[in-house]
Amino acid sequence: MTKKLCVVGLGYIGLPTAVMFANHGLYVHGVDVNQKAVELIKNKQLHIEENGLQERLESAVDNGHFTVGTTAEEADIFIIAVPSPINEDKTANLNYVREATKSIVPYVRKGNLVILESTVPPRTVEDVMLPVLKETGLELGSELFVSHSPERVIPGKVFEELVNNDRIVGGINEESSRLTVELYKTFVKGNIHVTDATTAEMVKVIENTYRDVNIAFANELAKISEKIGVNAWEAIKLANYHPRVNIHLPGPGVGGHCIAVDPWFLTELQPELAKIISLSRHTNDSMPEYTALKTKSLLDEKGIQHGRVAVLGLAFKGNIDDMRESPSTDVLHHLEKLGVDYTAFDPHIKENKIERQTQSLDEAVAHADVILILTDHNEFKELLPSAVENHMRTKVIFDTKNCIQRDQWKGAGFDVVLLGDSKVSTL
Repeated sequence: MTKKLCVVGLGYIGLPTAVMFANHGLYVHGVDVNQKAVELIKNKQLHIEENGLQERLESAVDNGHFTVGTTAEEADIFIIAVPSPINEDKTANLNYVREATKSIVPYVRKGNLVILESTVPPRTVEDVMLPVLKETGLELGSELFVSHSPERVIPGKVFEELVNNDRIVGGINEESSRLTVELYKTFVKGNIHVTDATTAEMVKVIENTYRDVNIAFANELAKISEKIGVNAWEAIKLANYHPRVNIHLPGPGVGGHCIAVDPWFLTELQPELAKIISLSRHTNDSMPEYTALKTKSLLDEKGIQHGRVAVLGLAFKGNIDDMRESPSTDVLHHLEKLGVDYTAFDPHIKENKIERQTQSLDEAVAHADVILILTDHNEFKELLPSAVENHMRTKVIFDTKNCIQRDQWKGAGFDVVLLGDSKVSTL
């Protein structure tokens, strides 16, 4: 008998996961509270951007293995893949996880498996999900099985990594883990490592916190380099030739649904112990303001009092349409506070989501004094000076991602500024 799966949350993780299972022989019912997203998916249209998702969605719907709606249905296995953002005070907002768990209670039956895929603070399964699932009246661990298996994929390469990355599975008991491993073996080729639920939660948070701390180190190196005549990107590249060194790269801030969020989970749990984690978060959170101030200083140096900035890039990383926790929006906020006029453009954000956003590059750079690159989309890496120079008032470009061909832009008469670089070349 073919198993039925109910996936709650059809966002950047839930939808690819759902269609993956549907294309590997399971019947899948996807659930989302966003009615517009549900209607689009029913019509085989996407509300998110992900390589390979369109054809996989069409296949899943056409083969009759994938349905969607705004309410759950009875199934053998339930996967919860909803957001776990942070509140204004940097505490974890687990309302989505709690409400998603409540939403499946009427449909859960004896022998079912419930898996949480959302990245969450350690003890969320124990302290948030299990109390809700007890309302089913089923005995946890013998009649109802529960586990945590966090997603470990990167936007733009979700399908490749769903298959090939190692997977962590943490059940509330041995049988919960065994059933979860059996499920993911449907398509996972990487190793599947088994532990308990709380350790699995901790592992995912550790992975993203490690990267956040590393990026904070790189951002400090960039700030120091700007004071001492060094190009931080060159220095980091050379340092990384050491076999035991792997320094990440600086930038205008850290975004996304994981790296900019997960470290706060540990800080909230143990604030007196998470000193380095907290400092790193504050360092990375300070970069948008640092970027805005540096942009303002470029205008001041030119004696431009009512300058205009063309901001290129709103997504939190290159070649995706995901704006969650994007540092770009914070940079814009600080530019506004500084009284700097701007227009924003991102070729991957197909509808205007913020004020002063345009769908036209020409409109974005019209009468601009500075081009500010915040996201390393391929479109910006390949951008030619000739495409923008005649539209601009002043020829300055500030690259926070080290993604343009600097010699090309200098040759076109642009002042080229790189975040973390104060080196005066003598070559």
